[in-house]
Amino acid sequence: MTESAAPERRAYYFDSYTRMFTARIVERLTFDKRPAVVLDKTYFYPSSGGQPFDKGTINGSQVVDVVVRPADGAIVHVLAGEVSGEEARGEVDWARRFDHMQQHTGQHILSQAFVREANAETVSFHLGADSVTIDLAASSLSAEALERAEELANRVVMENVPVKAWFPSEDELAKIALRKTPEGLEPGALRVVAIGDFDFNACGGTHVACTGEIGTIKIIKTETFRRNVSGQLRVEFRCGRRALDDYRQKNAIVNQLAADFTCGFWEVDQAVARLRAEAQTNRRELKTARDQLLDYEAASLAASASSLDGLRVIRKAWPERDAAELRALAGKLAAQANSVALLGTAGEKAHLVLARAEGLAPDMNVILKSALAALGSGRGGGSPSLAQGGGAAANLDQVESALSQAEKELLSRL
Repeated sequence: MTESAAPERRAYYFDSYTRMFTARIVERLTFDKRPAVVLDKTYFYPSSGGQPFDKGTINGSQVVDVVVRPADGAIVHVLAGEVSGEEARGEVDWARRFDHMQQHTGQHILSQAFVREANAETVSFHLGADSVTIDLAASSLSAEALERAEELANRVVMENVPVKAWFPSEDELAKIALRKTPEGLEPGALRVVAIGDFDFNACGGTHVACTGEIGTIKIIKTETFRRNVSGQLRVEFRCGRRALDDYRQKNAIVNQLAADFTCGFWEVDQAVARLRAEAQTNRRELKTARDQLLDYEAASLAASASSLDGLRVIRKAWPERDAAELRALAGKLAAQANSVALLGTAGEKAHLVLARAEGLAPDMNVILKSALAALGSGRGGGSPSLAQGGGAAANLDQVESALSQAEKELLSRL
């Protein structure tokens, strides 16, 4: 272990509650094009083990990052500006630090709860500004297992169990049943965090002194994902202030929904179910009505179309129209014998749809290429009986000219 990496220089190992301290600046350097300093001791936690770095100030300059230098393990404090003098007056952002203490200690408890209630080990942990997650070595867990783990975790919180962090001797360490033992550490360099006799884990993070300070531990959601070959379960949760903020937000939403539905909050799910059923019915009825309107429109367009030697060509352009609706209309027109539909819509994304009845010879892909060339831009394709394309901006005159070219190409191939 190098001198700069010695545990005594990392004062946060032994005291997570100090907010203001003085230290000696032992090195000045530039890190990521910013001024930085190394102190003879520090209470600023560096990004490590899934926990973000502490913010705050040193001699009035904002601490914008805290990192461990790989070469010697020194804690490098990256600053917003230069600082003068040999003495450093540090002040840790307490709100951020205590939030991290709550979330990290809560993670230890929840991870052990999952081991006890579901035999699911924690693979990784991430503490972000909004999201706190653990990844479990389990592809899925039942709702009952999740609830049991959450219940056990909160029971440990409410019992206000003491939390201890220290560097045990080799003999002492041999008697401790760690949840997970890291490899490659020198004797005496392993820091253990014990939550009563509930959980023992190797960890270098900052933690509360008693579990009651964590507040509520609440699981928010879970999702399964695959990593390498096996599946893992990501569990998102909140502790303390974050759990309270999450509850307030969701409670406000539920109360507003209850007011909108003029029902009690306990009836909101039933009101939503009724609304969903009504929406599904309305969508079905609307689809039926739209299909009927398209049938009427197709009949009207077909009746007014020109005919050449028994071939009926329906050519029509609109200023703005949904492309999916155009395809449906073209399909209805092409379903009539000896009919060809040449339809288009203008706008920011002009679109052409060309369709013909079965049994007719012209390949609509060939006709479409000619029309798109006349339009001046766009891509497309399809089958010999139905092709579509476009995508570039075009006005109504340009679309009508493209459809006129399509009709000329069509008639030339009959």
